[in-house]
Amino acid sequence: MSEKFNPATAIQDLKQFGEFGDVNPSITDSATYTFLKEDTMIDAFHGAAQGCFLYSRHWNPSNKYLADALAAMEGTEAAWVTASGMAAITTAILQCCNAGDHIITSVTTYGGTFAFLNNYVKKFNIDVTFVNIENHESIIEAIRPNTKIIYTESMTNPMLQISDLPKLAEIAHQHDIKLIVDNTFTPMIISPFKLGADIVVYSMTKFINGKNDCVAGAICASAQFINDISDVNSGTAMLLGPVLDPMRSSSILKNMATLHIRMMQHSKNALYLAEKFKGLGIKFNYPGLPDHPQYELFKSQMNEGYGMGGLIAIDLETAERAAPFMEMMQEKGVGYHAVSLGYFKTLFSNSGKSTSSEVPEDIQKEMGLSPGLVRFSVGLDMDIERTFNLIHECLAELKFV
Repeated sequence: MSEKFNPATAIQDLKQFGEFGDVNPSITDSATYTFLKEDTMIDAFHGAAQGCFLYSRHWNPSNKYLADALAAMEGTEAAWVTASGMAAITTAILQCCNAGDHIITSVTTYGGTFAFLNNYVKKFNIDVTFVNIENHESIIEAIRPNTKIIYTESMTNPMLQISDLPKLAEIAHQHDIKLIVDNTFTPMIISPFKLGADIVVYSMTKFINGKNDCVAGAICASAQFINDISDVNSGTAMLLGPVLDPMRSSSILKNMATLHIRMMQHSKNALYLAEKFKGLGIKFNYPGLPDHPQYELFKSQMNEGYGMGGLIAIDLETAERAAPFMEMMQEKGVGYHAVSLGYFKTLFSNSGKSTSSEVPEDIQKEMGLSPGLVRFSVGLDMDIERTFNLIHECLAELKFV
């Protein structure tokens, strides 16, 4: 169990007024900012000016409001917001690594992250070792003198493995390595920084925003790390420029105020479906049931009150069986046959053919990813019993149960 920490209360305790006393912070729709004194502008370019803004690629007030809320939610000193989840992931990794460095990562990870680590960083002569993140001995054996990062997801995509974050942090810090954790699947449920992570990254596109109307990301870390990535002369975020539009920052900030309620409902609905799937005798994966091998580990790392998450997967063994099932579910109104997650409607896709398609089939097989795995991001359905009945109809009509 992480130390007593309530991420929702941490957000609610923030006092963020607009410039005219607005209960919502003002949106600053400006790319550049005026300086009354030349000396102040010079200081700003050297990182020495406090309380002023220079240029929106560097910082702007709307992004700062959102970053402050994210830092409060994670319990970190600071945060930075980006134009996508991949921008957050790649910025954090590239800030930590130089040419010739080494990364250890979970082989079970989001397809875009896998592609970046398996394919893209080679051009910088950065070497990557992929491991089963549950096998701590293999992680220790993979460590080299030039290892800079251990990278994982709190709940991995799409296998829903639970990373033992305190143990990974212990291993990392014994060797002066940074632990970077993607917490996209479990915001508020798990607080990785409180469990020892150095850097926490998010795709805010998913649960944090919750509306599937924008793409955005976040990096939560120490004030020093956030200052480093935003440094005018050497910061990865500043120089690569993955800045989030302030209009989007403002809308995401308002959505964060309901995140705790949404996470509880997503979790409640997913648990209901998991219990029903168990009754049907179909093969499925949900780490929120006591018979899941990582249930106790999951419980030991959770913040109380937010449930066990909104992701669940069923295994139909082949893509040929998964395809008509998903098409029928959409026709019957279960939800949408679409990638992504954290939406108010249920979304489902065949991970091996979609969000994990960047992972070669032989590696999918090695990591245990069934070609018939259908990942559900369970929505906020008020009548989840009706949703289950529709899923059951599809399974029955296709003679899968």
